[in-house]
Amino acid sequence: MVTFPNAKINIGLNILSKRQDGYHNIDSCFYPIPFTDILEIVKADKFEFTSSGITIPGEGNLCTEAFELLRRDYKIGEVKIHLHKNIPIGGGLGGGSADATFTLKMLNKMFELGLSKSMLKEYAAQLGSDCPFFVENKPALAEETGTKLKVFDLNLKGYFLVLIAPGIHVSTAEAYSGVTPGIARTHLHGELKTPIENWKHTISNDFETSVFPKYPKIGQVKKRLYSIGALYASMTGSGSTVYGLFSEKPDINALGEAVCWSGWLD
Repeated sequence: MVTFPNAKINIGLNILSKRQDGYHNIDSCFYPIPFTDILEIVKADKFEFTSSGITIPGEGNLCTEAFELLRRDYKIGEVKIHLHKNIPIGGGLGGGSADATFTLKMLNKMFELGLSKSMLKEYAAQLGSDCPFFVENKPALAEETGTKLKVFDLNLKGYFLVLIAPGIHVSTAEAYSGVTPGIARTHLHGELKTPIENWKHTISNDFETSVFPKYPKIGQVKKRLYSIGALYASMTGSGSTVYGLFSEKPDINALGEAVCWSGWLD
């Protein structure tokens, strides 16, 4: 079985409060985009994980963790997993979370486990805060740690998306360390219903206030996207990937930056 785990972008990200468990309550909109990895899972005599494309650092990976999570509760057989990695790691695009959740969904189908969406979300939440989103994989408002999701009627079909990955690693802990949680200055749910050209005045990513001063290049990328006609541009997640939404295909060469991915949204 072959599938294509896709990335997501954050449209707005408000850090509301720090929780007793050490995590933070957020308010954001997760939006799926057609930039994908390639994931293949086949039945095998013994478990094996291999990868190609972007090098996955360290020894562990979320696909293996997803397999072990289900194997603890169900008698699933051994498999071989191969992941071709296209989505930048640690760029705020949720690629690893997508890989893990798509692994859960594929194993559920392959071994006929009969797991419902709610059950898959419960397993996914054990792998990471962004993971449950990829069960339904539809635009959603994300609250609490990002695991409380409400499907949201937002359609960006026909807009052109440009992703820039500046090649700067910003750890989530580092991004959070410079943010002071507080009440959002605008109501994200309401602002997302306004014309997209208004978003740059009302919708923001709180992480930019801590990341841009420390890594000016990331902020410069956002300015360049606006300079070539972006209707809205933002850093996604805790960075460092920055995206721009356009009504028409822009002159990407004018950016002077290597484009990670670009294309029409559908």
